[in-house]
Amino acid sequence: MKNIVVVNASPRKGWNTDTLLTHASRGAESEGATIQRFDLFRLEKYTGCISCFGCKKEKNKGHCICRDGLTPVLDAIRESDGLIIGSPNYLSEVSASFRALYERLIFQNLTYNVEHYCCNAHPVPVLFILTSNAPDTYYTGLVENYRQTLDRFVGPTDTLVCGDTLQLKDYSKTDWPWNLFDADAKKVRHENVFPKECEKAFQKGAELVRKSAGNV
Repeated sequence: MKNIVVVNASPRKGWNTDTLLTHASRGAESEGATIQRFDLFRLEKYTGCISCFGCKKEKNKGHCICRDGLTPVLDAIRESDGLIIGSPNYLSEVSASFRALYERLIFQNLTYNVEHYCCNAHPVPVLFILTSNAPDTYYTGLVENYRQTLDRFVGPTDTLVCGDTLQLKDYSKTDWPWNLFDADAKKVRHENVFPKECEKAFQKGAELVRKSAGNV
């Protein structure tokens, strides 16, 4: 039985990123996998990489030695058969919580050695999900940069971008008009298109498990 780690880097329970991760998890479970989930905004206090270079010592190779709320997440990913990770887009980037984990996940495997630049002895397939209020085409470069780095230091990476998302159930209740976009159109899209994106997440979650089993 495959163990898949699912990481939610969004603070909003029940909304876009959380929902897509749930469907991807169900897809993984449909292939017989077990899910170990972490919600980064609900962990004990943690930081991004503190540049201590402890992971560059031979005895710690591939292991971040900073002990805090991210330690069990990093340990779980290291022992997993696959990683599903999702984040909303904040100001044309992933969330700060995603970045904190990303820095420590990648840097522990970076050797600064030309012949062997990565010391990850256990690559696993990755599904990276990004959600955004803006159209998904805005973030092609951003997503590709993360895909390439995750692919190089964690394992073969697939992506799913869900743009033009619904942010609020009722935009009329804001203190000032959010007239940068068409709120009614967003609601219609959420009702008609978002379910299809959830299905894509389900399929990609299932595919990730098949990849971890060497069947794809």
